[in-house]
Amino acid sequence: MNNALKCLSAAMAAVMLFGCTSKSTKSGTGSKIDSSSSAQSVPSAETSVLPVLSIETKSKDADVMDFVKKPVAKHVAEAIASWTPDYEMPPEPYYEECTVTLKDGSGKTLLEPADAQVKVRGNWTTNYDKKPLRLKFNEKQSLLGLNGGTAFRNWLLLAEYKDASMLRNKAALYASREILGKDGLFAADCDFVQVEINGEYYGMYLLSDMQQVNEGRINITDPEKDYQGTDIGYFMEYDGYFYNEDELHSFRLGLHDNAPLTPFSDTEYKGEGVTVQPTSFMDPKRELGITLKSSIYSQDQHDFIENFVNNVYNIMYEAAYNHKAFVFDKDYKTISESTSVTPQQAVENVVDIQSLADMYIISDLTCDADIYWSSFYMTADFGADGNKKLTFQAPWDFDSSMGNKDRCIDGTGFYASGLVPDVDGGPSGNGMYETVNPWLTVLAYEDWYQDIIKETWTIAYDDGVFDRTCQLIENTSASLEEEFTKNYDKWNNIIINFDFVNELSEPAANCHNEAEAAEFLANWLRSRIDFLNSKWHK
Repeated sequence: MNNALKCLSAAMAAVMLFGCTSKSTKSGTGSKIDSSSSAQSVPSAETSVLPVLSIETKSKDADVMDFVKKPVAKHVAEAIASWTPDYEMPPEPYYEECTVTLKDGSGKTLLEPADAQVKVRGNWTTNYDKKPLRLKFNEKQSLLGLNGGTAFRNWLLLAEYKDASMLRNKAALYASREILGKDGLFAADCDFVQVEINGEYYGMYLLSDMQQVNEGRINITDPEKDYQGTDIGYFMEYDGYFYNEDELHSFRLGLHDNAPLTPFSDTEYKGEGVTVQPTSFMDPKRELGITLKSSIYSQDQHDFIENFVNNVYNIMYEAAYNHKAFVFDKDYKTISESTSVTPQQAVENVVDIQSLADMYIISDLTCDADIYWSSFYMTADFGADGNKKLTFQAPWDFDSSMGNKDRCIDGTGFYASGLVPDVDGGPSGNGMYETVNPWLTVLAYEDWYQDIIKETWTIAYDDGVFDRTCQLIENTSASLEEEFTKNYDKWNNIIINFDFVNELSEPAANCHNEAEAAEFLANWLRSRIDFLNSKWHK
């Protein structure tokens, strides 16, 4: 890095560390503080800059609003109960029958009342006062022209509760669509709406595509109900919650017999290799596996994709660490060493390398704290028109990324294939270990792979993708200032943030309103872009 860039990085780090310590002149903190809850009653406005999505429950029971206030994901509630004496188990998320109406900011109807169901969705976010929601329409609906105006039955409303800027998901998904879209791969489209439930203003939400197999979303072969063959598409999540799924929709990862990986760093790594799975009962690491998110109807389908994924990783590991080429037999059942292809070709035969490079860039750009254990998606399509390769796409869940947690807080240092602290901050924080994402790490030292990453970055950078992402943050924060203020008058969760404040980085926790949080986010991202550009631009 040249001296000018070093000075710029230092300056940006100073801004990020101290830029939120004094209150901005913009409002948005909320005027009321209730120590028991972050929610406040805010009347609905007749007009709005944002579209208004109205949910009207068909039930008029006095307790009907419990569906959006009380449910918590079962595995989250069980975890909380394990350390909270006398914890009263809440209900699991459940569907409530409703109609949904959508109007633009001037009051013009964009969607007449449409029959649907609505429920709370998510993992730890279900424990917050403002909960994310899933809409399931009876008939397919096009909303706000998202995803090219394609109609779908399922849509999501993301609460953006932990991210004071409310812009991390929107910014990350924008950059992801720009990068992945050029390669025909999926990243969710999204935009902000005001949400009303039974006439009550419920805040700003990010209306988003759902992560699902569907033409126009994750476009892989979707089998007919009860089809038993293995020639279908598989949509999977690398997942620390895989054990919550039934056996047909989950499997454990062998990761080449848990062989150690060498973390990638911008300085020479001198530590020992890192195993991803726990090596003993006393090892604090969480066991990781795969959750099957697509339709699976037979044990043969489950066993086929389990064998394929584990052997693809074996091929990747053998190529990178032993410089050997392994290939599948014609039925994709076993692998054997081959001298007819190079190790690189062996990997390229079974992995969509461009998709992995795309996801590597997105992951290193955003420094998401969850990258080692959740919300990391892949597909494999064995249908008639499928590519029969492990393909990486559908990035998701960025509310802990881009400086919101203490990861690459000055914007520097490689991250995606480097040592990542556990969710509680690793040994230097309140956590217990550091680890790596094996899919992003296993090929990290291969020069040919790094060349693809650099070429992909250079094209995106020169096309202005990253500058536009920063501008999106700044412009959205400014143009929706009144909407953000209204949201925080309702929830006040920048101030009353005891549910998650211990997760936040110091500069994120020091932000007093949305404007400061967005400024910190934009500054962090520009510093991150400068660092990666100094390493990758060709």
